[in-house]
Amino acid sequence: MPLLLAGPAVDDPGPPVVVDRDPAREAAERELSKQIYAEHEPGLARRVWDWLWDRIVGTLESAAFATPGGWLGLLIILALVVALIVALRLRMGALRTAAGPGRGGGALFTDGPRSAAEHRAAAAEHARAARWDQAVQEQLRAIVRSLEERALLQPRPGRTADEAAAEAARPMPALAADLRAAATTFDAVTYGGLHATQADHARLRELDERLQRSKPDLTAPAGTATP
Repeated sequence: MPLLLAGPAVDDPGPPVVVDRDPAREAAERELSKQIYAEHEPGLARRVWDWLWDRIVGTLESAAFATPGGWLGLLIILALVVALIVALRLRMGALRTAAGPGRGGGALFTDGPRSAAEHRAAAAEHARAARWDQAVQEQLRAIVRSLEERALLQPRPGRTADEAAAEAARPMPALAADLRAAATTFDAVTYGGLHATQADHARLRELDERLQRSKPDLTAPAGTATP
């Protein structure tokens, strides 16, 4: 009868080790708070970027799924929208250039304060160089600044050429039509894309000289517009 040889005794592992929930959680938090884990975590900027990118991609994927043709159809639609926006922007810019920025164009004076004599000198210099657009602009500025220096107009930043002509017509009623024509020429050159001529500048220079010789109507309040 064969004999059964007894092998080495196997150690009994005993009952399983049970750790309570709270100590286990605290141990896990201590382990995860170690520097080795923190070094591999993305920074705040990266996490924000990842979140935004996920939202953008998710939105585009949803749009592509709902668009006929998938991604290709979505790209075509986006290209058409961009082309439409560009066309509208160019069109609105052209309209603003033709009509001027707001009613009656933009501000008459766009640089630092200068005297009427300085504006006249600048107009004469532009005229000698046949730069009639700039000559017309400086001549009208000389006219308005001269009226301000004579206390016939109240200095007011942002005043347009049309506003200046309307206000100057009250103390100078005999030259009201010429003032309005000068303002119209200024706006056409500055905002309407038109070019002045030597005759345009000559008319404004003559108007400037006539205004200097004219006696104002001092019964009208200074700087008020003609009704």
